Amino acid sequence: MDGAVTAFPPQTRRAQRDLLRFLTCGSVDDGKSTLIGRLLFETGQVPEDQLATLERDSRRFGTDGANLDYALLLDGLEAEREQGITIDVAYRYMSTARRSFIVADTPGHEQYTRNMATGASTCDAAVVLVDAVKGVTAQTARHSRIVALFGIRHLILAVNKIDLVADDPSAFERIRDAYAELVAGLGFSSVTTIPVSARRGDNLTTRSPATPWYDGPSLIQALEDLPVADTGADRPFRMSVQYVSRPHADFRGYAGTITSGEVAVGDALVVCPSGQAVTLARILAGDVEVAACRAGDAVTLVLAEEVDVARGDVLAHATDRPAASDRLDVRLVWMGERSFDPAVRYQVKLGTRTLPALLTLSGETPALAPNEVADGRLTVPTPVAVDAFRDDPAHGAFILIDRRSGVTVAAGVITGVSDQAAHIHPSPAAVSRDAHELLNGHRGGVVWLTGLSGAGKSTVAQALQQSLHGRGCRTVLLDGDNLRHGLNRDLGFSDADRTENVRRTGEAARLFADAGVIAICALISPRQADRDAVRARFDDGRFVEVFVEASLESCRARDSKGLYARASAGVIADFTGVAAPYEPPTTPDLIVATEQVSPSLAADRVRRLLEERGWL
Repeated sequence: MDGAVTAFPPQTRRAQRDLLRFLTCGSVDDGKSTLIGRLLFETGQVPEDQLATLERDSRRFGTDGANLDYALLLDGLEAEREQGITIDVAYRYMSTARRSFIVADTPGHEQYTRNMATGASTCDAAVVLVDAVKGVTAQTARHSRIVALFGIRHLILAVNKIDLVADDPSAFERIRDAYAELVAGLGFSSVTTIPVSARRGDNLTTRSPATPWYDGPSLIQALEDLPVADTGADRPFRMSVQYVSRPHADFRGYAGTITSGEVAVGDALVVCPSGQAVTLARILAGDVEVAACRAGDAVTLVLAEEVDVARGDVLAHATDRPAASDRLDVRLVWMGERSFDPAVRYQVKLGTRTLPALLTLSGETPALAPNEVADGRLTVPTPVAVDAFRDDPAHGAFILIDRRSGVTVAAGVITGVSDQAAHIHPSPAAVSRDAHELLNGHRGGVVWLTGLSGAGKSTVAQALQQSLHGRGCRTVLLDGDNLRHGLNRDLGFSDADRTENVRRTGEAARLFADAGVIAICALISPRQADRDAVRARFDDGRFVEVFVEASLESCRARDSKGLYARASAGVIADFTGVAAPYEPPTTPDLIVATEQVSPSLAADRVRRLLEERGWL
């Protein structure tokens, strides 16, 4: 590199061709494939050899007698041709003197709605077809909601097969008015309604004499006049970190693609969701150093400060940053083969970050079957940097993955955040964790002891604290029973309260760990998902889960407080191990069987594990 700094990366300075991506959608047999095929033919996009193939295929598979069946230009799968339906999304390129187009022909059958959603996710506009004979259907409504879900704001309603109602203007007007009422609350910026006959070619490229009562644009004219989608250049600056580049000790850069806005050397930025304030020192576009970059540029950003930035973090301007929340209001389309199961564990992929998630549906949607659209809430174990989809599509969209199978089961958008603190950003510590640990002479972290009541968690925790204290370590013991008398005294034993009990304890422990203290937590914490959520709040290696194992019979025998007896008599409701389940850890860092070893020996095993991991 010769040291010269250019204004913007070279790819930014190239002019972009006017390209519109749109999809066709609607109910089965509304004529989507026929319409696109006829458009390709009318705009001169069908070569002579392909036209000869079409004539041959029309005689074999056609549905329009001796006439050409233009749908066959799109239905490429053998199953599609034999059944006369569209199954997968078919993409075609076409152009006019004014604009280029990429067209996505999406399936109309309800069972293939997820394929339609895939097509919608990359488009700028939609052409929704309605059969002039059948009118607006449930699938029309479903597709329109999905189109709105993925942020498409410009829509053309093509009332197809107008020839089958004798080109009657009243039939056209009924459908136009019914559809306008249907989509009134979906947020479309424009809806243009056009009567067409894909089979005859009416009103596709020019206005047809068969509908003299219609004085609007042809379909191709309407598509040419639609605005091209926002490139993101005018939105606030956002970049998700995809890769931390550390080729040698003297360089640390954060690579990613600018999804919106622009940024220049010297700008004040923040790392989200942590809120750490930083300054942009350098911008590298490949091996070229530049002074600024904008939406669409793939760059490596170098910061002036040495801070903790990881894959999935978002860089933004300090004055216009995304929300940081662990509770996300969402709207999604269910794409799984089976209906939604609230007991199944999922992962959510947001930008470049993937993490565990709990999906709960809104009260108006008790169940969610394949291909349905619903509102709900995603709860993740740690705050993430997000924008509402309407404000920033790149950071407001997500997919949901079944953790067992790895299959994508839903796609959706963020409509808002439920956390009141989402726009209250963390204040950086005046003394860093590293400085605390240097003073203390050991690392900070959390030792989490879980097990049944009576298994010996508190006894082992006390022995561990005494052992570490004897070595000069700074420790704190957070015992579940003690917390129930103070920090968590307002909580009961419902599922929600148990989860909150674990969450609060984990947050308190994290504060101690960040101050270089070893926090020893001893509480039943019966659910694996709750413990996983606490673990996710910590850096790798700073959370140790210890399963204090003892049989239920042994725990009953040790029951000096008489809790098991009272639970069995019905005096104590929802007691873990009697009326409520306990989920043993699936992959604990350590198991100590207190039926076989003494509390002091169990504590020694924990201490040795901390030594092996470099805490002490």
